[in-house]
Amino acid sequence: MVAAIYICRPMRIKINWDALGITTSIACAIHCALLPLFLTSLPLFGINIIHNQVFEFGMIALAFVVGTFALRHGYTQHHHRLLPILLFSVGIGFLIAKQIWHPWELYLLPPAVFFILLAHYFNLKFTKSCTHHL
Repeated sequence: MVAAIYICRPMRIKINWDALGITTSIACAIHCALLPLFLTSLPLFGINIIHNQVFEFGMIALAFVVGTFALRHGYTQHHHRLLPILLFSVGIGFLIAKQIWHPWELYLLPPAVFFILLAHYFNLKFTKSCTHHL
């Protein structure tokens, strides 16, 4: 009977939000860089996700939500440093600017991805170097 209690106990899943943030940032970069090259024939079939505003803002929203969770957890529970939050804010600002000024899209995307990745990198680095857990 005791063994059944341990077997039936629900598993607690921990999500590494920084790793997820890095993954979504890279997925966004791949989408923005490679999708136009490989999927230019989609409009022939009535599918247009290359410059679909809903899809683009959905990707930005996904990056924002994941990044906010990761940075909030790192800041409040571990390191209390503002650098990752500032870098992330700059990156999200570049992503939004990319959507507003389409002719400059190719110039605004690399710094956006760079700042968001850098924010997650520093958040992860600061979290791992923390010696206490609140």
